[in-house]
Amino acid sequence: MTALALGLFLAPPVCLAIDATINTAASLVSAAGNLGFISPAMGGPAALTNNQSDALNTYNNALRNFEAILGQRRAQINLNQRLPNLPGQALYLARIEMMSAYKDLTDALPSKIGRPNKFGIPPAYFDADNEQLLDEYRRLFDLMEAPPVSAQKSDTPFKDIVDLGTAIARAKGLDTANAEAAGRISLGLFFAETNGHQNVGNARSNKYKGSLQTGPSEDQNGRTKWAAIKQSIAAFDPALSLRDNKEEARVGNLDHRLNHWTAVRDALMNAHAEIFPQVPAIVKTLPNPVDQMKFFELIQIIPTPTRSALKSGNLVNYRISEPRVMGYLRNNSIFAFGRSDRARTSATFREILDAMWLFNAKFEQALSKFDEIKGAAKG
Repeated sequence: MTALALGLFLAPPVCLAIDATINTAASLVSAAGNLGFISPAMGGPAALTNNQSDALNTYNNALRNFEAILGQRRAQINLNQRLPNLPGQALYLARIEMMSAYKDLTDALPSKIGRPNKFGIPPAYFDADNEQLLDEYRRLFDLMEAPPVSAQKSDTPFKDIVDLGTAIARAKGLDTANAEAAGRISLGLFFAETNGHQNVGNARSNKYKGSLQTGPSEDQNGRTKWAAIKQSIAAFDPALSLRDNKEEARVGNLDHRLNHWTAVRDALMNAHAEIFPQVPAIVKTLPNPVDQMKFFELIQIIPTPTRSALKSGNLVNYRISEPRVMGYLRNNSIFAFGRSDRARTSATFREILDAMWLFNAKFEQALSKFDEIKGAAKG
């Protein structure tokens, strides 16, 4: 299963068991001066305690390191230099460290909590004066994860996801309203996994790719499951079946993850189709559409505990305490920032959903796009 590093500006996911950790080099080529980045924390208040002074210094160092790595990647790309393996990993780790150090700083010095930022990150975790850093971070990932030239895009990528999610849910026995909810949730997964971009690569993994970031075995498993329900879908939605036949012919022997339609179809069948029959219960327990999307995103990150929580009959209060699972959450920017967050040894699903604030903006985008699609259909 894929696991998320996603959120508002995050890169697509990496494997649950990360097989490579990139240590940030002690000396990095810094182009930060060219970007005009300035640390607002430099020259902090006088008469700090030792703990406060240490927190301030740690944050300033983490901020400088993040700037340096951003500058290094930008220079390499601008000069058409060969990038290292997993070029996004060092960027990701530096961003995590920067935000973690800022959370420790604001814990030690609450006066450092500033104004809201455009990303919707809680101000205790991020200084709005550094928004340009995250803008550059996202631009670099967009460049590093651009689809290959062989990728087969769709002219209607968002509608495709809604149509597929809805059709699969209907094939699983859902009524119209709940099948529509499944289509909406599916669109949310697309935004969480790829920031709404089709056929993307993954700068943090050599294994995962495509519009819903799957590995080869997951894609193949999804293809097999799709074949088992394809005829039933053709019976009630012949137009979608015809489109599927055209995309299958189009992709031919190409990696199915490089065709937007087949990538989405196979990913939904692999991980989420079996949960679709429980959408009515999930919607009843989690009436907020964003929470529903978060829950399905957790199927990507911690699939077994999430299914166990659903079966428990007390989803929101189901508690996770296994260190390995907590580690998966932290690897995906949940309870990952600052000592207080990382010190957690357990959490209920309600606490986990609330801690997924980096996903909020992406899911809001998905909701807006879904409303647009449904409005166009009614029109």
